Amino acid sequence: MIDLRTLREDPDRLRASQRARGEDDSVVETLLDLDSRRRGALNRFETLRAEQKSIGKSVSRASGEEKTALLDRAKDLAAQVKSAEAEAEKLAGELDDLLYTIPNLVEEGTPAGGEDDYVVLEEIGEKPTFDFEPKDHLELGELLGAIDMERGAKVSGSRFFFLKGVGARLQLGLLNMAMQQAIEAGFVPMIPPVLVKPETMQGTGFLGAHASEVYHLADEDLFLVGTSEVPMAAYHADEILDGAALPHRYAGWSSCFRREAGSYGKDTRGIIRVHQFDKIEMFSYCRPEDAREEHQRLLSWEKEMLAKIEVPYRIIDTAAGDLGTSAARKFDCEAWVPTQGRYRELTSTSNCTDFQARRLAVRYRDKDGKPQHAATLNGTLATTRWIVAILENHQQADGSVVVPKALRPYVGLDVLEPVK
Repeated sequence: MIDLRTLREDPDRLRASQRARGEDDSVVETLLDLDSRRRGALNRFETLRAEQKSIGKSVSRASGEEKTALLDRAKDLAAQVKSAEAEAEKLAGELDDLLYTIPNLVEEGTPAGGEDDYVVLEEIGEKPTFDFEPKDHLELGELLGAIDMERGAKVSGSRFFFLKGVGARLQLGLLNMAMQQAIEAGFVPMIPPVLVKPETMQGTGFLGAHASEVYHLADEDLFLVGTSEVPMAAYHADEILDGAALPHRYAGWSSCFRREAGSYGKDTRGIIRVHQFDKIEMFSYCRPEDAREEHQRLLSWEKEMLAKIEVPYRIIDTAAGDLGTSAARKFDCEAWVPTQGRYRELTSTSNCTDFQARRLAVRYRDKDGKPQHAATLNGTLATTRWIVAILENHQQADGSVVVPKALRPYVGLDVLEPVK
């Protein structure tokens, strides 16, 4: 949720942010009008309430006609106070409802535009060359006995799969390596719940525009998370943290669930776009003034992990129109996929500033002891999709795949051999 003070003091900033995202900037005038009317109604309520209290004290000291007049005025004031309070509450509700539809303010320097208007910041590593026709990750996965899409569809439907044998070992090894790196960097390991309440999903910004992506269990009124960012963001909801102890950093290991609504016909082959996958997610609570620097730290930890799997990749600065609701800025790391001849997203990191913290009431005490809203940031350290890049970039002519050196102790193999 955006800060109302920012709206009042610098409405042009929100207008510019809305335009950069491709959103309607006329909503700013509606917000300002609602805020002004709400404050007016609240001021009227408080004035009438103060008069009501004053008359209440005077009644006990009055007598005769004066007391009768005071009682009549008190009765009239009671009705006015009730009406003014109802009006203030109604306008506050309308303002909150509208605020919940407004995405975070875009960070200065973020490229404007949509999905294709990103800016490439860096390209790292050399793209592999093969003296044979490279196989895609699914063909390799089937040769290795690592991926079974057919039985996944039989059991659960399209976009589900089994990882088995070396496929399961590869994912477990990858995620264990990521978690170990996070622990060594000072993150607290966490296995969070994957079912959350509506207020948790709403608070992190994954309902509204993204509601179609989320699985909802109607009978329990619970949501399956698409990322452990959701439960970790709500971990400190309604709490006031010790500012001197920030940042708080957590690394969550969870299964993630996405409906992939609107992706009909896209990436139907293999495990690039699926309904269920596993992930290690970094999550940080810090002071808002430290958020940009913390964002760069998360990106550096992602780069460290990508170096360990030895694949070429690039970093892009995501355009404003392609940002999620909560993100003020997002950097994506995209690995080269040889058989597609293009880069595909493996990981991303987002600075959500104090947007989620305002919705979830996560605060900290500053050096003067005053509560302030924290900033929240997230970044993916490894996920199932990384298997795609590992298999394709490290394949050999006979269908075997060389395991990246750093990953070997976690997988227990140097080379993944085709099943005979």
